[in-house]
Amino acid sequence: MSLASRERAALSDELLRVGPDRPTLCDGWSTRDLLAHLLVREREPRAAAGILIPALAAVTERAMDGYREMPWDEAVQLFRGGPQRWSPFRIERVDATANWNEFFVHHEDVRRGVPGWEPREPDEERDAHLWAGTRWMRMLLRRSPVGVVLARPSGERHVVKTGPGAVTVVGEPGELVLFAFGRDAVRVELQGEPGDIEALRGAPRGV
Repeated sequence: MSLASRERAALSDELLRVGPDRPTLCDGWSTRDLLAHLLVREREPRAAAGILIPALAAVTERAMDGYREMPWDEAVQLFRGGPQRWSPFRIERVDATANWNEFFVHHEDVRRGVPGWEPREPDEERDAHLWAGTRWMRMLLRRSPVGVVLARPSGERHVVKTGPGAVTVVGEPGELVLFAFGRDAVRVELQGEPGDIEALRGAPRGV
């Protein structure tokens, strides 16, 4: 089973457990809003364009409203069951490539949206996949004015951004992925010159 499939199932379980009104790490979104986003993304490709194109944001918002109005359990089961048969996300390789980061990050958005969260226990297969994925975090950290190295506590590291100065971000693979996607509820250590660290902290991260 791919990481995307595992995270879809785990996120579905978490959504059922916490209900529709739980805060998330997505600014201003409850779990109901987050689930509506996920459903539009994979079931309404035309409306989903507004996720990345600000001029079309109103179209996406209207589509999300339709899913917000669904009974909670029904909406969660719709997500759990995956997209329609004609969707490219039904192709296992496409799903595994396009959704591992989406579902992992949003699963943690739900888990860490309230105080008292803790990282999940280590998982060798999951962590290996996440660590491999950190090689492709350059786009998410492209606006950093300083170089960025992502490193595991074991010493493995990827240089994902070159530039004047350098900051090494040390953490478990999932924490590094979340950091690159712009989340601040993470357990990482930033190593480098104080000015470089502040420059990285102040730079936008994520898509």
